[in-house]
Amino acid sequence: MEELGIDISRQTSKDIAVYANDKFDYVITVCDRAKQHCPVFPGAEPLHWGFDDPAEAPAERQLDTFRRVRDEIRQRINLFLLANR
Repeated sequence: MEELGIDISRQTSKDIAVYANDKFDYVITVCDRAKQHCPVFPGAEPLHWGFDDPAEAPAERQLDTFRRVRDEIRQRINLFLLANR
């Protein structure tokens, strides 16, 4: 992300329970494991965007896989935003 000028050094993973009382228009999962275990958020439209899991890539290809998936997610978000103006 730093390569794109985005600082995520202070970001952390959070338990889904943190969001249990929040309202969302969409809940987007990006891996099959998350899709299978994501709770239902009433009123939210569930979407699944399947991407490869970079952590499962061979060590010698992992960085390239992270970059590719990062770019694929960015493109998908841009298309989503254009379609939902």
